Amino acid sequence: MRDHKESDRAYHEFLRVPALNAGIYVLRAGEPDPQQPHEQDEIYYVINGTASFACDGHEDQPVTTGAVIYVEKGVAHRFHSITEDLTLFVVFAG
Repeated sequence: MRDHKESDRAYHEFLRVPALNAGIYVLRAGEPDPQQPHEQDEIYYVINGTASFACDGHEDQPVTTGAVIYVEKGVAHRFHSITEDLTLFVVFAG
């Protein structure tokens, strides 16, 4: 986490191997989520925070600490209505 804070970027990757990569993604309350669809399947684990999550073709869902979200590659998605800073553990497959 310290490396992430020192990088001053929303996403900090700390693992990359051929089968997957992982990192920490932090969005501040009220901040927009600028991400675009990815070329890999991904899993988010909400370490802490509160927001809503929009995923193309699905109803928005509230997310809070402990939530796990799976997103297929190429699918538009984003966090929004962030009311408490979000810290997310992210794993990309492939």
